[in-house]
Amino acid sequence: MSALPTVIRAEYRGGTRIHVTFDDGTEKTIDCARWLEGPVFESLKDPDYFRRFFLDGGTVVWPNGADIAPETLYEQARSSEAA
Repeated sequence: MSALPTVIRAEYRGGTRIHVTFDDGTEKTIDCARWLEGPVFESLKDPDYFRRFFLDGGTVVWPNGADIAPETLYEQARSSEAA
């Protein structure tokens, strides 16, 4: 990967799943549960709070400042185990 992937669209798909679309056209529904460890991610375990994500800086971000690196999401989107 030569350039940092950028999330250009994200849609809530239930639970801790988000369907992401990247600037190169790659898209996939990803279950983010594996990354919800540590204090900053604790509130994201509540589905009502989890679904409050928005896009900022080319990735998915939550109101409390939590985010998942775009390259992490991209690697999952490109793998067969993403959904």
